[in-house]
Amino acid sequence: MRARALAVATAVTLLATGTPAPAAAAPATTPAAPVAAPGVAPVPCPRLPAPKVSRPPRPAPPATTPEQAAVGGEALAGAGLVVPPGSPAPPAVTATTWLMADLDTGEVLGACGAHVPGTPASTQKLLLAATMLSRLDPKHVAVATRADLDIEPGSSAVGLLVGGRYSVETLWLGLLLQSGNDAANMLARLGAGSAQAGVAEMNEQARRLGAGQTHAVTPSGLDGPGQFTSAYDLALIARACFADAAFRRYALTERTQIPAQPALKKGGFQIQNENQLIYRYPGALGGKTGFTELARHSYVGAAQRDGRRLVVTLLGAEARPVRGWQQGAQLLDWAFRLPRDASVGRLVEPGERDAEAAEPRQAAAAEARRTASPPWRGPAGTALHRIGDGDWRVIVPVAGLLALTVGGVAAVLAARRGRSRRRGRRRA
Repeated sequence: MRARALAVATAVTLLATGTPAPAAAAPATTPAAPVAAPGVAPVPCPRLPAPKVSRPPRPAPPATTPEQAAVGGEALAGAGLVVPPGSPAPPAVTATTWLMADLDTGEVLGACGAHVPGTPASTQKLLLAATMLSRLDPKHVAVATRADLDIEPGSSAVGLLVGGRYSVETLWLGLLLQSGNDAANMLARLGAGSAQAGVAEMNEQARRLGAGQTHAVTPSGLDGPGQFTSAYDLALIARACFADAAFRRYALTERTQIPAQPALKKGGFQIQNENQLIYRYPGALGGKTGFTELARHSYVGAAQRDGRRLVVTLLGAEARPVRGWQQGAQLLDWAFRLPRDASVGRLVEPGERDAEAAEPRQAAAAEARRTASPPWRGPAGTALHRIGDGDWRVIVPVAGLLALTVGGVAAVLAARRGRSRRRGRRRA
């Protein structure tokens, strides 16, 4: 026992004095961000001459960061025209920005100012649909409130009545066929508790979809300070909508009946779909029209042909000499003639940009854990901690040192015991 205790004490003493703590790793240097290549002059977009119109002063849009401008591909970062090499020129339109994409593959087939901020008008109702469709039971019946009907005088409305009872499905049809701002307020309230809470949920959904240039202020698209989107963002939102079977059914509905309200002594009435594409374009899937004095005409339309489903988005158009839906139809015709592998970029997937943003944060946190100085334990404590972690660079020399120490101590003790026995025999 005395020999074992002495060996352990000797080993601890040697560790305390002879095993240095590892030096803290030097922090890794962050590489400098790559410098963007100088941009080339944008190709002008084919423009139709449009009549001069008076409009309210356009508010200054938020600055577009280089990262936002390049979402979906570097080719989409400019303000001009981008089309696949060798493709025919797209039709001239009055829209200030537009984009064509494949709903199924997500490939962008052409664009003009894909990430240039614009005002959405009622195409913003698609963001409301993308946010609330899955939350609300279409058979649920709700009562309209006075706040639901608080809309801009003269703006589009279904004609809901305070105290009227309407199914959620009727409200969706009123929103998409008649562009009802009253229906938009009511659906936002039913989905989130209030219209304003619904707007917050819409902005969260835009972020999740990757539509980083979209900011909603109203559920309906009625103009408000700071309300913007882009042709690219509208395509992301439209793609989410057309992935929903209920939306596809609503968007292709030509007419529906708004129910009578016997308790209010009001009769029912019929509404029709305002999107002329579904009546006049073979293979039309539907979409959404929009107009305000500030935004001018905006449009989203989709169609299928030969197994392809394409979507067009456009902002800031004038109705003369060609109406917004007709401009969309002409762009659809142009895109359907392109080869199936034509592409100038792509629509990002829902959640993709969140994942990309999280990667640098996770990498930085992991690097911080790797480079952080270990807590002070003293030389012996550090060595023992590394032994516990299985570090053979410490285990092997320590084991050898312990073996030598124990052997040496045992030899000394054995020698001393032998001398004691010899002395005892001499005394006897």
